[in-house]
Amino acid sequence: MEKLNQTSSVSEFILLGLSSQPEDQKPLFILFLIIYLVTITGNLLIIMAIHSDSQLHTPMYFFLSVLSFTDIWYTTTIVPRMLMNFLSHKTISYAGCLTQMYFIYALGNTDSCLLAVMAFDRYVAICDPFHYVTIMSHHCRVLLVSFSCSLPHLHSLLHVLLLNQLIFCDSNIIHHFLCDISPLMKLSCSPTLINEIVIMTEGPVLLVTPFLFITFSYIRIITAILKIPSTSGKCKAFSTCGSHLTVVTLFYGSIFYVYLQPVSTYTVRDHMATIVYTVLSSMLNPFIYSLRNKDLKQGLRKLVGRRCLQ
Repeated sequence: MEKLNQTSSVSEFILLGLSSQPEDQKPLFILFLIIYLVTITGNLLIIMAIHSDSQLHTPMYFFLSVLSFTDIWYTTTIVPRMLMNFLSHKTISYAGCLTQMYFIYALGNTDSCLLAVMAFDRYVAICDPFHYVTIMSHHCRVLLVSFSCSLPHLHSLLHVLLLNQLIFCDSNIIHHFLCDISPLMKLSCSPTLINEIVIMTEGPVLLVTPFLFITFSYIRIITAILKIPSTSGKCKAFSTCGSHLTVVTLFYGSIFYVYLQPVSTYTVRDHMATIVYTVLSSMLNPFIYSLRNKDLKQGLRKLVGRRCLQ
């Protein structure tokens, strides 16, 4: 970062946010403050319910608790900065901008890998139930989570280091509510060919590979479910996958819309899709999983009941 600051006249950026209209700032502040509080509360309740109920000490809920923990930090990386922008504090330092981008990419891709791990868990549970306990051992779970967390951090570090080689010597206005790689590259006055090649090659590999793994898993899962003779058995099997499929559709649908396009086509219209996978997805995950899962709903009732008695 010191190298860039010596050759660039830009030491800070201005995040324009979601709206430049003064009358919109207070309603947006209240809206996203509520979203943030709901996100933190919902994901904390999921973690506490899973931790306190011994019936939920299974691989599926272990992965769900890690996903909720990641979502808390993912949202915290984004929303507090947005709230500051709504209060007219729109500037962010160069180092702060790159730091935010690093954690957005690291935690966002961790979510992606965890969704793939959860698909693998459902695949083993439905397609090979007799070996489920053996395959999804504690050692295997720890390895899967460690891999899901470490690889995205290396991916994020690569992009931050490449972005750190660019020079920003003209405009410092980012037409976005967060520090993302596409709008930052559009501000650079140095060649960005290497960055674009990496984005169009390495980026989709890390993004698309988990999605393809999820797709393959669910093809096998659906094939296995259709072979179940009883209707009640099919419904029970589908119910264990419905929540996960809903989250996958919401997350990947919005993220593919934003990132699987050339940097030059990135516009303000992509803001809404970015909000879906960065903010709304983390808020909705606890509701999606708890509303469609009887065991988790029971665990939440026990947790709330114990708190009320205390």
